Formats: sequence, C-alpha cells, structure tokens
Amino acid sequence: MAAKLFIVSAPSGAGKTTLVNALLKRFDDLVFSISHTTRPPRQGEVHAKDYFFTDKAQFMEMVESGQMLEWAQVHDNCYGTSATFVQEQLAAGQSVLLDIDVQGGRQIMDCGLNSVSIFIMAPSLAVLEQRLRGRGTDTEEVIRKRLENAKEEIAQKSYYTHVVVNDVLDEAIAELVGIVEQETGN
Repeated sequence: MAAKLFIVSAPSGAGKTTLVNALLKRFDDLVFSISHTTRPPRQGEVHAKDYFFTDKAQFMEMVESGQMLEWAQVHDNCYGTSATFVQEQLAAGQSVLLDIDVQGGRQIMDCGLNSVSIFIMAPSLAVLEQRLRGRGTDTEEVIRKRLENAKEEIAQKSYYTHVVVNDVLDEAIAELVGIVEQETGN
C-alpha cells in the first residue's frame, strides 16, 4: 500500500466517528492520528486513546513551538494534529487517517501536503439535528451552535476531493473503503 495522508472532516452528527472506526477495522496498515484537544473528555473517552486532553496554555505552547501540523478552535475548544507523529508514520510507509474539522483540513490542503480529503455529511440538516439530539450529550445551546457551524462546514465541501453522504451506513462504509483502496492501490 502506498502511504497516504487521509483527511476526514464532517459536521458534528454526520457519523464521522462511526465511519472512521469502520475504516480502521478494515485496513490494518491505516494508522489513526490521535488529536490533541482542550475540551473536557466526554463520558467513556480515554486520554491517549480518543484524544490527548490538555489545557489551553499547554496546547498554545505546542502551537507556538511548531509541533502542530494543523490546529483550530472549534465550538470554543482547540483541536490539533501532531506534525511529528504524521511525518514519522508517513516516512515509515504507513498511511495516516486524520479525523479533523474543516478548518484543520483546509490548513493541510492549503500547505501543499499530498493528501486525500474526504468530507462526510448527513443527508440533510434535519437528519443531522435528529442525530445530535439523539446523542443526549449536548445542551440545547450546544446543539444550536453545532447546527450553525454545520451550515458553514457544509459550504466548504467543494474543497474536498471526495464527498460521502452518510445516509445508509453500510453504503457509506463501502464508499469509503473504495476510496481508500483506490488511493492506496490496495
């Protein structure tokens, strides 16, 4: 498999985590890049498995010292990707999967790194809202903010190489698997 950097972005509630997990189960030679974040862990999330949870001061130190390949502030929290991790994996011949927001995805695409970008979206804003409410993890204010942000994120889908509509889960997984196979020669 030719080593590639895969960027996967989506609005909250589009099913990105489910789809990313399905890809990681399917491809043994695809490495997940764990992001750093300043947001508090959700129930069940584990440090160094789901995210590297850090405070804002430490995060900004990492940004200022050039340790982040990309970073962004999303929903009042910071998220970023370790440049060292990504570079080491690619140099070792491993493909890397980044699960990042649109701001981070655009930063990587704009800096000229050879990457494959995939935007995942729900079939409609109504379905997206239904999914967000169905989680039962966010306040009404957070849901409203995520829906507003989703409109801005969806407006940027044309910057991505591939767009996958997550309507029927098995079909969306099959489409993603096809993209990875095509891009890596697997």
